Amino acid sequence: MKPVATLKDGIIEAIPEINLIEDADLREKTISVWEDAITKGGWTIQKIKEIPFSVHVENCRITFIEHVRTVCKMCIAIADILKEAYGDRISINRDYLIAGALLADVGKLIEYEERNGEINKAGRGKHLRHPFIGVAMSYAHNIPPEVLHIIATHSKEGDIMVRSNESVIFHHADFIDFDLVSKKRPF
Repeated sequence: MKPVATLKDGIIEAIPEINLIEDADLREKTISVWEDAITKGGWTIQKIKEIPFSVHVENCRITFIEHVRTVCKMCIAIADILKEAYGDRISINRDYLIAGALLADVGKLIEYEERNGEINKAGRGKHLRHPFIGVAMSYAHNIPPEVLHIIATHSKEGDIMVRSNESVIFHHADFIDFDLVSKKRPF
């Protein structure tokens, strides 16, 4: 593996699904949010590849980046199946869906911190959960409101909202992944 030249290159290498965002401006803005979150959170590319995706899962063996990438790919598969089945009868903006999927958990890089070799909620994470942080960071980088909506409504905070089609897809894909990897199953 060759050394990564820049933080941007490291992000693209760690999360190649970013390149699936066709709109070049949205793709660059999405990368900028990741650069900002990594820098402000005090992380490195290597560290975000190693940290658990949730501090709420005991002995979590799924990494943050694995979760982000898996859920994004699940969203794309769901969108493709819906498009194949229903054609234009259901509207899904693929770029918004991918950007939202990739940014929904970026706030965890501010919500979490490493202390004494363990990943825990940071001081600011005790006051704001990652959907709020992710929206604030993404808003600062001029991410479109449709993508901000996905970030804001993807978790329990969105249960009081009417979710967009893209947010419904992400919300369910995210919870499929979370539920399957976070709970002990009897089978």
